[in-house]
Amino acid sequence: MLKKEVKKIDILSLAIGAIIGTGAFILPGTMFLKAGMINSIIAILMGGFIMIGIEKNYGYLLHKFPVAGGEYAFTYDAFGWKHALTCGWFLTLAYSSLVPFNATGLAFVAKFIMPGVLKIGYLYTIVGSSIYLGEIGIAIFALCFFAYLNIKGVKLASNFQNIMVFLLVGIVFLFLSLTIAKAGINNSYTSTFFVGQNIEVSKILKVLSIAPMLFVGFDCIPQVAEELNFEAKEASRLAIFSILIGSLIYCSILFFTSFGITLEEVTNGDIVWATGHTVEYYFGKIGLWSLALALLTAIIAGINGFYMAASRLLFAMSRGKILPEFFGELDPQYHTPKNAILFILGISLIAPWFGRNVLGWIVGTSSVGASIGYLYTSLSSYRLYKKEYNKVYFPSIFGSIAGVIFLVLLLVPGLDSSLSMPSAIIVLVWGLIGLFFYKFYDLKVVHYTKEELDLLILNRNLKEK
Repeated sequence: MLKKEVKKIDILSLAIGAIIGTGAFILPGTMFLKAGMINSIIAILMGGFIMIGIEKNYGYLLHKFPVAGGEYAFTYDAFGWKHALTCGWFLTLAYSSLVPFNATGLAFVAKFIMPGVLKIGYLYTIVGSSIYLGEIGIAIFALCFFAYLNIKGVKLASNFQNIMVFLLVGIVFLFLSLTIAKAGINNSYTSTFFVGQNIEVSKILKVLSIAPMLFVGFDCIPQVAEELNFEAKEASRLAIFSILIGSLIYCSILFFTSFGITLEEVTNGDIVWATGHTVEYYFGKIGLWSLALALLTAIIAGINGFYMAASRLLFAMSRGKILPEFFGELDPQYHTPKNAILFILGISLIAPWFGRNVLGWIVGTSSVGASIGYLYTSLSSYRLYKKEYNKVYFPSIFGSIAGVIFLVLLLVPGLDSSLSMPSAIIVLVWGLIGLFFYKFYDLKVVHYTKEELDLLILNRNLKEK
């Protein structure tokens, strides 16, 4: 059994740290401001509102099933193990891909606070990214360190997460306040993003389509449900609060970034890191280093949070006999899913060798995986609520429609929001691997009765007691 060591503050920092990753500091210059200040803020706030609606389904189901696995466990009870495998498989893609994505952000930070330090040992260039041994080395170190931290125990990992998230939130709001105080809201830079800018539905939808990736993190909470040392229903309130904080942080970083860069500079791509440029413009190198610290905390919190979520998901799927028993083995001393953590480490160690541009493809793939998880959770909520109370649960209808819309925006070719070709290929290949696994792997789940699987996946005997 997993230890019940996760406190309320741990859950809150887990969710916020997973929501606010590298993208919050980079996307303002590469996507948000290009789509338009107002368009992006509308999309972010809409995304937060939609996620709160979806979370209500998580809250209902988490109260029923406070076990590791979250969406996987919900889907199993509502639709059976085949659908649970599909849901868990694509959620694994969403969570595990964001571990190396955040880790490679460390080289991005170093580029601005220690220019050239990591550019040693040039190896090759791939898709426009020059690969250096120094940059790979720091990513590998981070991946190994946080794997070790998570194996040592959820309490140690959570305490570290709490410190990182406290620094992250504090620095972001400090910069927002200082920048407004120094430049004023009606400054010459910010005005370029308002004057003559129209609200465009296509641009709003483009930003909204990645909302599953932007807010993926609140759904990490169900993955550690078995380790909560408080009532599961309290976790739902904390999840909603984390979404609100996440929305506020995204909008805050986007807003103060516009204080030192023009629309023309954003459109032309003249500046590598727009947010860093603005902070350095007003506060010099000390400000830039402080912002880099905030980005560093976001990166660390993201790596740590998704290690925790992905490993618990793999552990739960193994315990349900869908994945090999290897993933379900716990460390004898720390009672953590050691093998699952080491597996995530292993696949994450491949990613840094392909460069940051290639890793950018997983932004879309992560959104697809998260959207599938949201859709399955909402559908499960609908079926189980109807079965229990013989009436319709409105959030399940809302969440199901939202999940379908997200998948349409991402998967229908020709839309501004649709996946890039490389991202689409990754999703397709991942799906085919899952299909191959289902067809040819000797799934032990077929040898168990429903009562036995209910005990393994849902821990129903504890509920009955």
